[in-house]
Amino acid sequence: MWHNNQTVTHTYTTVNAQNCYAIVNGLSGWKRVKTGNTDGVTNCFVALCAARANGRPVDVYVVNDMIERVTLR
Repeated sequence: MWHNNQTVTHTYTTVNAQNCYAIVNGLSGWKRVKTGNTDGVTNCFVALCAARANGRPVDVYVVNDMIERVTLR
């Protein structure tokens, strides 16, 4: 399900591969970026961090409590 025009309040990652999380207003708790494709995880996390750093909204697509897609507005 798409959640449009949301604000990213926190981002978090660890040294382990593909371990990225974000808190997005309108969604409950930390949401993990869906794993399985290294470039996809990196690209989503970069977009989430850019939104957080620059105060820009995002559209996020969430399936099974994981962020699958991110559009930076």
